Amino acid sequence: MFDIINQSSTRIKTGLVLICGLLLIGFIDSFSLTWLFLGFTMMIALYEALNLFKIDDSNIYIYGLLIWLVAYFYPNPQDLVFVVGVIFGSILAYTKNLDKKLFLPLMYPIASYLFLLDLYISYGMKVLLWLLVIVAGADIGAYFVGKSKGKTSFCPTSPNKTLEGVAGGIITAAILGMIFAPNIIGSFSALIISLFVATASVFGDLFESYLKREAGVKDSGDILPGHGGVLDRTDGYLFGSIIMLVLIRLFI
Repeated sequence: MFDIINQSSTRIKTGLVLICGLLLIGFIDSFSLTWLFLGFTMMIALYEALNLFKIDDSNIYIYGLLIWLVAYFYPNPQDLVFVVGVIFGSILAYTKNLDKKLFLPLMYPIASYLFLLDLYISYGMKVLLWLLVIVAGADIGAYFVGKSKGKTSFCPTSPNKTLEGVAGGIITAAILGMIFAPNIIGSFSALIISLFVATASVFGDLFESYLKREAGVKDSGDILPGHGGVLDRTDGYLFGSIIMLVLIRLFI
């Protein structure tokens, strides 16, 4: 009983520190600080992903850092995913012995972090905070609706998720997304974007759950007391950021 209370207390304290840190970064709204923060969390997420993928190659950290350094100066960071993909494909074709698993960390989590940075560069801090509201809304809504109304299992990958909880989370995220949408987004567009981003965040969470089950671990890491690893906290954002950037460019 006391262990459960202590774990909950630790989780709440860590959550409050994270929220305060994110709000501070949002208030300062500096490109260099945002780039540094996203890059720092990306490298930790990359370390966790390599463990989940069972890849033992320290060179990946070097190309991760190089990509992120280039992203500081390049105006459309998402393009770098395809550039690196072309380079990897060329090396594979020439040498015939490149480990194909090295493509995995490029797609997850590096690509998603490049999309997050691109969101900030293209549309500013308000859009990143909007993403935060939508994904958090989906998580919170799913938790409370799932606890109170959940009966139907959503999928085998995550047995604790229920169809009712997922639906409640997406609806909650859509409502919050409309309320907190930036002025550049109309109400209808905000609703559509919020629905798709919230849905993507659900599958981002499922994807990480799948990776953890395949790796036989409970959490992606232990850097965040009570929460696990960076991937455990950002999985929904890593999928949601890609969908948000695509849809905003579609509607604006």
